[in-house]
Amino acid sequence: MKIKTFRIGGIHPEENKLTHEVATKVAPLPKQAIFPLSQHIGAPASPVVQKGDKVKVGTKIADAGAFVSAPIYSSVSGTVFKIDTAVDATGYRKPAIIINVEGDEWEESIDRSDKLETLKAHPELTPEEIISRVKEAGVTGMGGAGFPTFIKLTPPPTAKAECVIINAVECEPYITADYRLMMEHADEVIVGLELLMKAAKVTRGYIGIETNKPAAIDLLTKKCAEAFASSDYTVEVVPLKQRYPQGGEKQLVDAVINRQVPAPPAIPVNVGAIVQNVGTAYAVYEAVMKSKPLFERYTTVTGKRLQNPGNFLVRMGTPMKDLIDVCGGMPEGDNKLLAGGPMMGKALTSTEVPVCKGTNSVTIISDDEARRKEPQPCIRCAKCVDACPMGLEPYLLAKLSEVKNWERAEHEDITSCIECGSCQFTCPAHRPLLDNIRQGKTTVMGIIRNRNVKK
Repeated sequence: MKIKTFRIGGIHPEENKLTHEVATKVAPLPKQAIFPLSQHIGAPASPVVQKGDKVKVGTKIADAGAFVSAPIYSSVSGTVFKIDTAVDATGYRKPAIIINVEGDEWEESIDRSDKLETLKAHPELTPEEIISRVKEAGVTGMGGAGFPTFIKLTPPPTAKAECVIINAVECEPYITADYRLMMEHADEVIVGLELLMKAAKVTRGYIGIETNKPAAIDLLTKKCAEAFASSDYTVEVVPLKQRYPQGGEKQLVDAVINRQVPAPPAIPVNVGAIVQNVGTAYAVYEAVMKSKPLFERYTTVTGKRLQNPGNFLVRMGTPMKDLIDVCGGMPEGDNKLLAGGPMMGKALTSTEVPVCKGTNSVTIISDDEARRKEPQPCIRCAKCVDACPMGLEPYLLAKLSEVKNWERAEHEDITSCIECGSCQFTCPAHRPLLDNIRQGKTTVMGIIRNRNVKK
């Protein structure tokens, strides 16, 4: 069995998969659910409910605010308490809909049965119908980026899709939500992949899984052989070497089909690939086959000092405090709370931040683990250059950002940075490379946008 990987850079941080074999539990309903209107890349959703309105589980509460946007559905039944602002993962107060929870009444249109629906049983599902249902259900990328899924399935005329790649890598330390989803709902994930392939009008699919998940590789290989034995589709489970950030779209495309995606604005479909997270494939299955909008997701709650870390099926809008309490409460002492994992997760200012579409993990790191060492002068060792999966020079980009040399930073491709943190992780001088690059990248992208508007 050949083990593949991407060709440039990469690191292998300590895995800390504490919840790898912890079966998923259904998280308790919150007393009050908070729904930020920006849970995706693009324009915020626009409320379609008012204070005092009654809603059910699966009721649309906000519609897409633009083409690049996605609707939001209530994950609870109850009464709209207010439309206000709430602190989200950015640390800022953003527009949100807040609902007081009363019971658990679902919209009747949602199929809550366990019956597996297959594409063979639904020949009426055209590519256009699949995309329409995915769009209406508010499905977005579940790996964290939150890009509306229907847009990926309708590439521009200049690009032609040749395959769909399911990102089941989960290379970020601590997180096991995708692994548990694969182990517990493999059949639904495979039907989701089949729906994605039909929507994209391709016949070839891949599922990329790292070799630290041998049970998932074996299970998905067996299930795919059964599902596609007499099918027009060809699907291959691709074992991948353990290497971070292999879950990045461009790195995954390189590893699986040996094609490199050019610098922005190029995207994977420019080299023939549509990449979707394993959680997205499951959400597509539920949206298309079960008429179930996206309002809950698999989430890992973890940390070395957490009493009972676990994996949960969580209703969106649930405050993270509720999940932490189920796991034994916040550990004593100083802790750092992350939405996501330790490499790319966002540090949070409050435990009241709600679980959203892109929340794959709630990670608690002790002060000892999180505390940074004092930065020292750069020793020109080039370890950051070796580690960068995009072939950039992080030490240079960080310095250009520090001295605000935006023109050269753009020339040196700062916008190609995927913010994986590999450079900062490897730096023996403990320099805040990613912090500076992230600020510089944001500024340069703003300059580029303004320049394009003036044209």
